Amino acid sequence: MIVKYTKNFLDKLENIFAASEYILRYEKGNFKSGYCVLKENKIVIINKYYTLDGKINALLDIIKELGLKPNDFEDQKIQALLTELQQTELKL
Repeated sequence: MIVKYTKNFLDKLENIFAASEYILRYEKGNFKSGYCVLKENKIVIINKYYTLDGKINALLDIIKELGLKPNDFEDQKIQALLTELQQTELKL
């Protein structure tokens, strides 16, 4: 899968978090990696001043870090997207 750095692709990634048990928030902060994951509280915080590319890359990193699995979701579109993302390797 080719990662597209568009608002539409960002929306798709945000939908994954909306359907999961994690809460996604955009806040200002001094995060070294651009994001913070509070696993105990199931909250993901992304630096709101990040560029579109940075937000997408951060969300992709978080999805990989959390190990979200397609079978955990009922929505077929989310399952398909997660399956494709698992087969994609991000090269920076």
